[in-house]
Amino acid sequence: MATYVISDIHGEYEQFLSLLAQINLQPDDSLYILGDVLDRGPEPIRTLIHLMGMKNVIPIAGNHELMALDCLRFLRKEITEKSIRELTPEVTENFFTWAENGSAPTIEEFRKLQSERQQAVIDYIREFSVCEEIIVNGQKYLLVHAGLGNYSPDKEIDDYSLKELMWDRADYETMYFPDTYVITGHTPTQLIDDNPNPGYIYRKNNHIAIDCGACFPGGRLAAICLDNGYEYYSR
Repeated sequence: MATYVISDIHGEYEQFLSLLAQINLQPDDSLYILGDVLDRGPEPIRTLIHLMGMKNVIPIAGNHELMALDCLRFLRKEITEKSIRELTPEVTENFFTWAENGSAPTIEEFRKLQSERQQAVIDYIREFSVCEEIIVNGQKYLLVHAGLGNYSPDKEIDDYSLKELMWDRADYETMYFPDTYVITGHTPTQLIDDNPNPGYIYRKNNHIAIDCGACFPGGRLAAICLDNGYEYYSR
């Protein structure tokens, strides 16, 4: 029984299958997904539906799922004068933000689904957790998409907002917890200052950053096994 973590698949379905083949995931293993399954890459909905069929996957929401949720609900509606009047400024702004962050492949695939399948996808995303605290071989881990915005050592995890957990980037220069490793995605390791090995898993100050820019040129999808620290990369 092993525990694996992957983040920021971003529709890179073939890279995801490549990782699964390397991991050789067993029925009693656990696979945590740190959000951003959707958007940017070519097959985000296909990837999400694959995850829906995996009973040993624990999905955690990223900012892209957060943006998509209300927008996908609206896309299921018949476009009428009434539905347009009901389009709130918040949802409109969310649509613009989502579009700027690569929503097109998600919308294209979502529109091709039957209505029942669309609702099943929305229901699945709604079940994503905000973060997970786990222990593997006696070691504590906090699994969260982005980081802990406005971090304070006196702040409880439940006191962080969705923005602070899903949008605000981790501060790799600050050790959040001396006894807990914080595993995050969201920030491609190519963008971490003074990273000696950009595009690969980054470790510093009890941080483990695993977004290796799968949807960007020269990037890759990464996985880490928490039982032994082994790293896996898509081909």
